Amino acid sequence: MRKLLTPNPQRIQRPEGAVAQSDAVPESRANGSPAELIQDMETIVGADNVHGRLTDLVRWAADAGAYRSVPQIVVSPRSASDLAKIMRYCRENGRHMTFRAAGTSLCGQATSDDILVDVQTHFGGMEIRDEGATLWSRPGTILGDAQAVLGRYNYMLGPDPGSTSVCTIGGVLADNSGGMRCALERDSYHCIKELVFVLPSGTVVDTKHGDAAFQKQEPELHARLIEFRDRLRADTETVEFLRKKFSIRNTNGLRLDAFLDEDEPVQILKRLLIGSEGIFGAIVESEIAAVPLPKVKATTWVELHNLRDAANFVHPIMEAGAEACELLVAPVMRRSADHYDHAPQSWRDIDDDTCALLVEVGGRDEAELDDAIARLKDVLKDAELVRPLEFETSPEGMRGAWQLRNGLYGLLGADRPEGASYITEDVCFPPAEVGPAAADLMDLQAKYGYPESVMGHAAFGNLHFFLTPKLDDEEEKQNYSDFLDELSVLVIDKYAGSLKAEHGTGVNMAPFVEHEWGSHVFELFWEVKDMLDPDGILAPNVKLTRDKQVHMRNFKTFPKVEDTINQCVECGFCEAVCPSRHITLTPRERIAVRREMARQPEGSAVLKQLNKEFQYDGIDMCAADGTCSIPCPISIDTGKVMKQLRAQQVTPQAGKVALQTAEKWKVVEKLARAGVISANKVGHKPAQLGANLARNVFSPDLLPTIPGPLPQAATALPETTREGAAAVYFPACINRIFGRPHGAADDTVDLPHAVVELGRRAGCPVWIPEDVAGTCCGTPWSSKGYQEGYKYQAEKICADLWRWSEEGTLPVIIDAASCTHGLLDGIEEVLSAEDQAKLKSIEILDIVDWIDREVIEHLPIVESLGRIAVHPTCSTEHMGLSAKLVELANYCGDASVPDGAACCGTAGDRAMLHPELLESATREERAGIEAGNYDAFVSDNRTCEMGLEMITGRAYDSIAVLLERASRPVLTP
Repeated sequence: MRKLLTPNPQRIQRPEGAVAQSDAVPESRANGSPAELIQDMETIVGADNVHGRLTDLVRWAADAGAYRSVPQIVVSPRSASDLAKIMRYCRENGRHMTFRAAGTSLCGQATSDDILVDVQTHFGGMEIRDEGATLWSRPGTILGDAQAVLGRYNYMLGPDPGSTSVCTIGGVLADNSGGMRCALERDSYHCIKELVFVLPSGTVVDTKHGDAAFQKQEPELHARLIEFRDRLRADTETVEFLRKKFSIRNTNGLRLDAFLDEDEPVQILKRLLIGSEGIFGAIVESEIAAVPLPKVKATTWVELHNLRDAANFVHPIMEAGAEACELLVAPVMRRSADHYDHAPQSWRDIDDDTCALLVEVGGRDEAELDDAIARLKDVLKDAELVRPLEFETSPEGMRGAWQLRNGLYGLLGADRPEGASYITEDVCFPPAEVGPAAADLMDLQAKYGYPESVMGHAAFGNLHFFLTPKLDDEEEKQNYSDFLDELSVLVIDKYAGSLKAEHGTGVNMAPFVEHEWGSHVFELFWEVKDMLDPDGILAPNVKLTRDKQVHMRNFKTFPKVEDTINQCVECGFCEAVCPSRHITLTPRERIAVRREMARQPEGSAVLKQLNKEFQYDGIDMCAADGTCSIPCPISIDTGKVMKQLRAQQVTPQAGKVALQTAEKWKVVEKLARAGVISANKVGHKPAQLGANLARNVFSPDLLPTIPGPLPQAATALPETTREGAAAVYFPACINRIFGRPHGAADDTVDLPHAVVELGRRAGCPVWIPEDVAGTCCGTPWSSKGYQEGYKYQAEKICADLWRWSEEGTLPVIIDAASCTHGLLDGIEEVLSAEDQAKLKSIEILDIVDWIDREVIEHLPIVESLGRIAVHPTCSTEHMGLSAKLVELANYCGDASVPDGAACCGTAGDRAMLHPELLESATREERAGIEAGNYDAFVSDNRTCEMGLEMITGRAYDSIAVLLERASRPVLTP
């Protein structure tokens, strides 16, 4: 039986049409990292923090850029002390190391062929200081999380790159990242207040301790920095050159102006580390000055007939006080209209010369915002606009505009030809010349056959564009090299611009640093590098190189994989929301491993080992909830592919068992309810022991454990009548098995009774069909790849809903968000055309939608339940109901979503099959709950509520149960 039901990794097939690639991981790496190196690293950072399996090396072999280099090992240091020891190890053993945080870097600066050092896992945490004016942070903190917390104090960090939702503070500091609103005076270089960092010597420097303390730590380095400072300042020609180069955005080189802006060596070092891309040391703590955030804002699209007009208005718009001004050209606008709901649909038919500026204005109050809008209108009063200005002030509308802008990297990358690389560049021109420079840039793209895709931060002269060469073709590879040569001439020689504006130099522009800065300054760069890292252990060829062809090697191939994920550009936007992000693979990493499987020849040792490791890491640990599709710029649902791979592993015998289970689901429900009663009688621990013994006999991916106290068993469904009912109420099978939470208050009722009572109180009674037992939405079979069982249940529920609703006359209410979502999106794949038409004609409402539409207005709220923690589920996110869920909870008290809340990882029965997934998914949310001092806990999906109770110890209930309590009539004497 165990053999029949246990997933077989060898049944995982290579993607159809996959062709072995020249950059496939060689057979010699099949066993992962060298044993001796693993042992050495374990001595330093502990066994749990050494990642030497083949899958680990593959998933961390690339960042979001065009390069790929398989590391010898990956380590996750726990502290500054660990970092110092790794540096010492590299010095003593002739090795080198490169730092990586979120891996959203676009220029190859987060890849290594030796020791890759993860500075995200153990370096999270932040603290708001000075009432929001200062942020203390460790490098692994996600920038978007920091911005969200600072926003409560009406502050933000100056840098706001498009990857804000996933990039880290450490990466922002290392690259001196910019963004849409980041003027020079707001960037990290200018806003850094204090740093703690580790030098290649192993010295841990805390700038708050002052220069005298640093002099005692590093007397020789201290003296050399003073000598260099004085020599540089005496070179007036170089000083003038540095000031001019850094008068616009520039990350293509080192911040030698630190020697001009600071006097003390420790403060010079503080600024040198900003934008150094990890070649000088590792930042482990930072204090950054925040900037005031407008309390009210508005966005508008300024559409003009040509690029020159658009460019000419940028400076006046910014002078009028705009917060941001982003440029899009016609090809980009058309592609956006095809994909984003918030893009003006008129963009589909615009002329080739049309351009748009996304402008944001703001103020401290509505009056200031009105003034800002008036100033912008005045600037544009004589402009020949393609269409009149329309100002968007709703949070959803403004968020939609910026989601469009931030998602363009991934969206445009999805259009690349099959097998082509995807490379983004970000150059900077003097802002006054952005118009002609952008035109020249598009001409250069057209000359080499690349998409004319210029866009960017026009206010700062910073333009982004995209290249799609097939770098496994020698002719195209040479073409790409020639393009870069011409680009350097255009940017540097014609416009005196900078080849990199905000993405850092990385590998791809390192060979051009000397061209941009000249040999004299280039050698000064090297002098500082040798001063700080004399053994060259940190990030070789990143930022500085003497190898003029390093940028033409180690390109990442894009072999064909499943259609669902084939367009992925590996940007990493999906990672922050993935339930398994802390324990195995993220969606981006699943795709990276899947691509390596496609690179491998059939039957290779590497392919076999990847299959073996991918079973647990990739397939078993995927919640398959589709959450990753929400932040993805092109809505890729990696979970769909994991479900496809699960289906590949289903044998005919296992499929037959699953079908029989579906056919006898009414009996299974009854037995399950009896099992819950028994488990509650014997207690959690004995039940968990029995469950784990059974898992050892059968399969831990098919039989659940019991990681925490179970809810009570469901009671009998309430009696209802069809006569006079305003809706059909379908209690999901999970709510027909499980009842009140383990820790529920004595006066709470279970969910079906709450729904029926809410309908009665609001004057919209509901009817529960008498034969509801045995009907299921089919999600349990779908998620495991049991297509026959899924098809059976899909056809059954379609027929039942059609009959119960009187052929679509009555709406159908469902009390579990995942079931609602499953019926609204996805089930049609196993239904006939006739059944699909029937299902579409039935109005299916999630309970949140029903309460919002029919109940809440007529419900008398008589009790406040205090502070309420709301957990939006994956399905409420997919259905766009999360805001309504919070709004409904607010009727019952003071409701908010705890910091860090995302998919809980329960995913039906995943939490009980793999409790470690639940632990990984809720790590940040649990911290937010602890800090929130909440009185009640609410969601919209029973399995999620069960998982959250198991992991947090709090009793989570449905929003319907919460509202029933808050609106329960009070008996008066």
